[in-house]
Amino acid sequence: MKSQLNKSNSFFGKTRLTIAMSVLLGSMGAMMLSSSALHADSTTGVNTTLPVNVAGTLPELKTLIKQNRNAVVSINVSINDNQKKLSQDQLKKLPKEFREFFKNLPQGPHGFQFGGQHKSLAQGSGFIISSDGYIVTNTHVVNNAHKITVRLADKRKFEAKVVGLDKLSDVALLKIDAKDLPSVSLGNSDKLDVGDWVVAIGTPFGLDFTATQGIVSALSRSLPSETYVPFIQTDAAVNPGSSGGPLFNLQGQVIGVNSQIYSRSGGYMGVSFAIPINIVKNVTEQLKTDGKVSRGWLGVGIQDVDENLAQSFGISKAEGSLVSSVVPDSPAAKAGFQPGDVITEFDNKAVRSAQDLPLLVGNTPIGKKVSVSILRSGTQKVLDVTISKLGGKDDAPVLASLKKGSLGIAVSSLTDKERAKLKIREEGGVKVDKVLTDSPAETAGLLTGDIILSVNGKSVKSPSALKTIIQQSDVKKPLAILLKRGDMSLFVAVKLDS
Repeated sequence: MKSQLNKSNSFFGKTRLTIAMSVLLGSMGAMMLSSSALHADSTTGVNTTLPVNVAGTLPELKTLIKQNRNAVVSINVSINDNQKKLSQDQLKKLPKEFREFFKNLPQGPHGFQFGGQHKSLAQGSGFIISSDGYIVTNTHVVNNAHKITVRLADKRKFEAKVVGLDKLSDVALLKIDAKDLPSVSLGNSDKLDVGDWVVAIGTPFGLDFTATQGIVSALSRSLPSETYVPFIQTDAAVNPGSSGGPLFNLQGQVIGVNSQIYSRSGGYMGVSFAIPINIVKNVTEQLKTDGKVSRGWLGVGIQDVDENLAQSFGISKAEGSLVSSVVPDSPAAKAGFQPGDVITEFDNKAVRSAQDLPLLVGNTPIGKKVSVSILRSGTQKVLDVTISKLGGKDDAPVLASLKKGSLGIAVSSLTDKERAKLKIREEGGVKVDKVLTDSPAETAGLLTGDIILSVNGKSVKSPSALKTIIQQSDVKKPLAILLKRGDMSLFVAVKLDS
């Protein structure tokens, strides 16, 4: 060990001059920036936040943190035992990788918590968005709360009231009875780029007003079970208790709300997720006005287009949102959407994957008429649809994950009783009774009990009709098979020649 230390000291000795020069240049850059900021303040008399010049050196973050830390709050939540048990049930429904995040904590998905016989305490973060006491945090921090206590940077404590919660975006709006409070400035998350510097401030593990820095690692990141949020991924350190805290850009503007991390250990592993502030603005305005959030509804089941499905539908790129089902009497049904349509644009905005569509539809004002570009049998079409209000959870778009693939099945006709039970409105459809091992159907992911409704857009009314359609198909192209599996409709691409 001693020889290794000596070897390291020798290496640092050789590079000391280079490091010293780098530090000197960085300090000079910071000094020039500070001088410029002071000059601007003295001439205008206004305390302004100047963009940080990052050319040729690392960003200077002290000013940004000092100007904004007082608007960040610590949130303590009292939760009744019966509510705590409910949160544990919700925790079991999370994907395995997200359950790992909470496994070392005493209680459910509310951040860093402490046990108690009759109640538990959850802890999170938040930030003040207006001087009269409106505060943003995560829904999962304050959901099912019996009492919410907000502690400011000056140690004052206030009991907060919930103005509104939105579970789909995980955004909550609180209100405390106070005036002349420090508040943050909200930025524009649409202007973010991968590689932009960001700063997170929060209360991880109860450590007040902890600041961490990183970069934007990715944008529009989709997470399991999250339909309406295209997350900002960062490598800024976020840990239990940081949930609900702000994520700043170098201009000192909030561009996200820290919400989740990916972890196998229960702690930070370099992958953090924040809710874009543009979504937060829309949600908080609705919560403030109505106490709830209304979202647009199209009425389609959707899935991604993989390479085989793209070939089946004659599409040059595996992009867009594939319509697998259309809800009767929905806006989509009234506009003429059909299963097999591939949505490529919604209201002049590109749809590159199935995950893009729910957010675009959800943020569309109720009653607005929009144009939707689709590919139908390889032909470009435009459908005009009037968006209506999203109702219950069952109305949300269904995202179907499919295995790639390519028939070796035994099928039988459906009886009228089976068709009524399965809610298949039109005549036809055949039931898959057996899937042969190592067959193209098994490779593609077909299952016993699946109902085949159509192949390449042609309705399957009987087993013989299915055989005829397959015999007449081009074996060089995958078959686009529309299935009904339980309550979900989905397309599967089956390669006959593999």
